[in-house]
Amino acid sequence: MTTAPTTLKIGTRPSKLAVAQTTTIADRLTTAGHPCEIVTVSTSGDRSTAPVTQLGVGVFVSALRDALTAGDIDVAVHSFKDLPTAQPAELRVAAVPAREDPRDAFVSTGRVLGELGRGARVGTGSPRRAAQLYALGRGLEVVPIRGNVDTRIGKVRSGELDAVVLAAAGLRRLGRIDEADELIDPLQMLPAPAQGALAIECREGDTGLAETLRSVLDDPGVRAAVTAERAVLATLEAGCTAPVGALADVVSDLDDDGRTIDRLSLRAALGVGEITEGDVLRTSATGEMDAAEKLGAAVAHELLDLGADGLPPAGLGSVNRWIGSS
Repeated sequence: MTTAPTTLKIGTRPSKLAVAQTTTIADRLTTAGHPCEIVTVSTSGDRSTAPVTQLGVGVFVSALRDALTAGDIDVAVHSFKDLPTAQPAELRVAAVPAREDPRDAFVSTGRVLGELGRGARVGTGSPRRAAQLYALGRGLEVVPIRGNVDTRIGKVRSGELDAVVLAAAGLRRLGRIDEADELIDPLQMLPAPAQGALAIECREGDTGLAETLRSVLDDPGVRAAVTAERAVLATLEAGCTAPVGALADVVSDLDDDGRTIDRLSLRAALGVGEITEGDVLRTSATGEMDAAEKLGAAVAHELLDLGADGLPPAGLGSVNRWIGSS
């Protein structure tokens, strides 16, 4: 068994949010007796100004994974929702820490989503959010945008947009959650699979380090939840920019003998048809904690049975048309 290095080099993207969430991980490891050094690694996604949907899958993780494989860093901290569903054989997700708020946050000028009138301009770079906003039938105009939190919120403060939707987890990690006018109920808008969760990755052969990361950081309930959510993506063969929402919760239930057990409750949504006028299919199911992947696959197949099979997902061909409409 290999042992963990004396000082762990932890790789992260250079954005304020990425560094902030990596700092929380480094602090926990340091407190547990494992000193850390944070190393920033610029990715192709960070350097490009193109819409994320045009950049391809894995643009925010490939450079970090290259640095990890090359030995330039010992650990990579990813926003789990950015990871492709296929895991490289040479790397492992050693820990999935406690999850931050998975909901989407609505930032406006003192108004909540239900108070916006027809024609209100709402900014988001996410086809998932766009599809679910259009499906509300409120006559909103969804404007594709990209940029960091300051850039996005700035478009509201300047009057360019009436509102923006972004991840609540990012605002919380930056200490800016008070800027949200509403945390959107998942009944209205399901978050991206694994939104709010982090993936702590190391090399497959670093077994001692992997055990250290697991023992200090891993939350089994969160790991099971995001496994189920990402299995929806994998089964639908959809990427992280596809209009797929999924959220799993650990819920208490009674077994046949009346004992309390934990189970997973999974909800999923998929936008189909043209993004500006399509439908959103929704379904849910409950399953065992140790069968999270099976539960996610079953929910995805139910979406296919509901009509997703053969219908163009909003976010593939229609996403480029949506982006070009702004």
